[in-house]
Amino acid sequence: MPTVQHQREHYIDWIRVIAFMILIFFHCSMPFVQFGWEIKNTEHSRFLDRLIIWLHQWRLPLLFFISGVGVSFSLRKRSVLAFFGERIVRLFIPLVFSMFFVIPLQVYFERLQEHKINESYWHFYPTVWSLTPYPEGTLTWSHLWFVVYLFVFTILLLPVFALLKINALQRIKQKLNPLFSHPLANLSLAIPFIVYYFLWYIRWPVQGSLFDDWYLFNSSITFYFLGYFLADLPSFWQTCEIYRNYFLAVTVVCLVVLFWKYYWLVELPKEQNTALYLYGFFDGLHIWSIILTVVGFARRYLNFSNRTLVYLTAAVYPFYILHQTIIVATGYYIVQWESPIFVKLIVLISTCFILTFSLYHFLIRPFVVMRILYGLKPKRVIPTKNVSYAEQE
Repeated sequence: MPTVQHQREHYIDWIRVIAFMILIFFHCSMPFVQFGWEIKNTEHSRFLDRLIIWLHQWRLPLLFFISGVGVSFSLRKRSVLAFFGERIVRLFIPLVFSMFFVIPLQVYFERLQEHKINESYWHFYPTVWSLTPYPEGTLTWSHLWFVVYLFVFTILLLPVFALLKINALQRIKQKLNPLFSHPLANLSLAIPFIVYYFLWYIRWPVQGSLFDDWYLFNSSITFYFLGYFLADLPSFWQTCEIYRNYFLAVTVVCLVVLFWKYYWLVELPKEQNTALYLYGFFDGLHIWSIILTVVGFARRYLNFSNRTLVYLTAAVYPFYILHQTIIVATGYYIVQWESPIFVKLIVLISTCFILTFSLYHFLIRPFVVMRILYGLKPKRVIPTKNVSYAEQE
């Protein structure tokens, strides 16, 4: 069995941390773009429109892919049943807790801005216990749809995880390793995502609702599975690093076409026609080539650790749970200022980071119950030599 990927892969942790930081910037920008969101500024920025529509294409595919890699790391040291039990504790419990005690604040400020209510939060909050789903009611998983999908993917793929724990099947899988020594083999894995555009993009628009969301569901579970499957095939990761500039070139070419035809005008295909097929080809290839590029450069330049990485790797999940609620609650007041969009955005980003960091560091990190509710292990663990920090958060 190859041992390369069984070394501590710090760059995977860095990718995960950086991807979540981008996610916070993304959501801080949402009040200032033309797309619908919980709270809105009266004016929007055309520059942010273009930037956000681009970031939206690849930010979550990258996270699903890295989450799949984390599954492979986790299964190296525990059984499939033990892994599933851990997923219940670290995905399902924080999800339910957040739906009842974190996310309702978003709905409150959204309805305040829409002038649908005019009452205190304490009068509004009991509506969540009517258990009426949003938008008619208050109960919603909002931005935690990502956690919902991860949990469902884990359930669906448990038989695959169990089968690939069998040594004979693992040996067969390792015979694929040499195939990924060529960059075109890595790049060819974009084909499913291109096909998904052709089959489902128009018929099943992205919703994050789990049901009737087949384009997003199928593409996301594929990214998740590929991360898991490729995690212990060393040639894939080595090729990403060696040919990182090649993958970057592919990314740039796709980006030029996409901005020329779609992103600059902030208009995506809405019909099953030639525009959709052109978009599907270049965007599917673009998303996957970004992932290959990020992996390649991170493996080359970020394969190290320090105290910042140790801290942030543990912090990203609580940050993810908290950040959008803080953005909506503080953004409700910030968008009312008579200030330029740039000033409001900087203040919102700064406020989000300060409040999220404070809540995490002083109210979540030190206490066992809060750690469990926000998806952390009950006790902080000092990392050992051969395990990634992502496994020990």
